[in-house]
Amino acid sequence: MILVLNTGSSSLRCALFRPGAHAPAWRAHVAEIGQEPRLSVDGIISDRERSPTGDHAAVARWLFARLPSAPNAAGHRVVHGGLHYAAPVRLDARVVEALEGLVPLAPAHQPQALACIRAVGESWPDLPQVACFDTAFHRTQDRLAQLYPLPRALIDEGLVRFGFHGLSYAHVARTFPHGRVLAAHLGHGASLCAIRDGRSVATTMGFTTLDGLMMSSRSGAVDPGLVLHLIRERGLSPDAVAELLNERSGLLGVSGISDDVRVLEASGAPEAREALDLFAYRVVREAGSLFAALGGLDTLVFTGGIGEHATPVRAGICRGLAFAGAVLDEAANGQGKASIGDPSSTVAIRIVPADEEREIALSVAGLLGGR
Repeated sequence: MILVLNTGSSSLRCALFRPGAHAPAWRAHVAEIGQEPRLSVDGIISDRERSPTGDHAAVARWLFARLPSAPNAAGHRVVHGGLHYAAPVRLDARVVEALEGLVPLAPAHQPQALACIRAVGESWPDLPQVACFDTAFHRTQDRLAQLYPLPRALIDEGLVRFGFHGLSYAHVARTFPHGRVLAAHLGHGASLCAIRDGRSVATTMGFTTLDGLMMSSRSGAVDPGLVLHLIRERGLSPDAVAELLNERSGLLGVSGISDDVRVLEASGAPEAREALDLFAYRVVREAGSLFAALGGLDTLVFTGGIGEHATPVRAGICRGLAFAGAVLDEAANGQGKASIGDPSSTVAIRIVPADEEREIALSVAGLLGGR
């Protein structure tokens, strides 16, 4: 059995896979870690059990004690692999030390993954563990797509575009291995990826997960001069600017109401409507640049929590992409069907449920099994 741990900034998804299985034999999801944890489970944990408390490591150990069987290997989602890790890697002390050095580049995610790696090692000291990286999928991009126009010394030090959500995009690429695909991973964090014949060509996130699209509470791309203005003219510290752009912007900041699309869709406030319209507009505008990188488009894919479930958001984005031949079947979209393109659409429009856990399990089996 392969144990998969998918750590978010305040969540942990845990699953057990039999090698080659399409679906997990057991899984659990704990959200709002560090606040008021919420547990959902598809396994043997009793509904009467209280959600675990503590940090990610404590929650992981709580879940380990409730596994239906012991694992033979473990795989972890690690957000940042830097320039050196372009494929899954078996974890040892040297690799863990290198991943610790990348914490400043992903401070909201990397420490949580490392905490779970240590928790597995404490529970099963001899268990082989594999790190699977969100950045790795994008290492196939041409060098120009990864460069910032910075002094060469900074480029050589690794200040380049990394891109993220790679495990989600790898699942999309596995589902659509051929042609020109634009994948929209829309969730609390949001990005787009241009995929040609299963390989990343360009993506909207860059050196950090703050770049690109407007997100639930993250601003996405803003004028660098605006950041300097906040520091120089408004007197904000770098930490205060980071908190503003990461935690008080995006849908939450523009609406002043919520970072939850469901809440905003139900609200009659004009600020809520403007926030949703801006979200769709930013997706459409960034999509235009990725169309150019792809040289055209065959398939548009929605994935992630918002991409899979927010019917009006998909409709707004497709209206903006009508110029590219994307015509939505409104009825199919409303029903959340897998294929939501109108017969007249020259672009296939699909909904693909995110499945990072299965992608991790496949990577672990492939690495440890020699395939």
